Amino acid sequence: MNTDKANAALDTVYGADSPEALAGAYAAWAATYDSETASLGYLLPFLITAWVARHVPAGEGPLLDAGCGTGLSGPSLKALGYGDLAGLDLSDDMLKLAASRGAYGDLRKAMLGGPLPWPDGHFRAFFSTGVFTIGHAPASGLHELVRITRKGGQAIFTVRDQVFEAGGFQAVFDELTAAGKWRLAEQSPWFRCYAIGDPDALVKAFVFEVL
Repeated sequence: MNTDKANAALDTVYGADSPEALAGAYAAWAATYDSETASLGYLLPFLITAWVARHVPAGEGPLLDAGCGTGLSGPSLKALGYGDLAGLDLSDDMLKLAASRGAYGDLRKAMLGGPLPWPDGHFRAFFSTGVFTIGHAPASGLHELVRITRKGGQAIFTVRDQVFEAGGFQAVFDELTAAGKWRLAEQSPWFRCYAIGDPDALVKAFVFEVL
């Protein structure tokens, strides 16, 4: 069953103990990622477009899909009138699939938590789903994402419940707020990542305005 394979693949990526192991896990999963996550009812790449559309007018500059994976969000945003999309991911195999969707004009290999290959204030907004989760990008990666987002722009992302406390996300939120780098515009209640599988896997969506 796709659900069993998807759950096994999730266990592998959540258990990766290094960036290399994580990249390897996604390389192995890339070809079947879309169908297997769909079998679990994976909502986030599609649902994040609602927050983008609510806060970011189309046509005002480039948007970054931070941790774009196979690029599931791109076509939905393109259909909603967002034509200037960039993506980053740590997996070459995932980036190849994202490129095949024809929604991204700029795709680069990069890892959240390290330096990103764009200048200060380059993006109108960034969005990210399923990246601030178990064994993935650290909360500290938000500093660099905020750097490359212009003042008045938005930071739109989800955080998994199991890493919110353990990963120090509130501390990073508070650091950026105290430094006058952003302010909270909206946060969702905790909700399920998967409509079909894993009912205990919860995330929260956040929208910050970059200052």
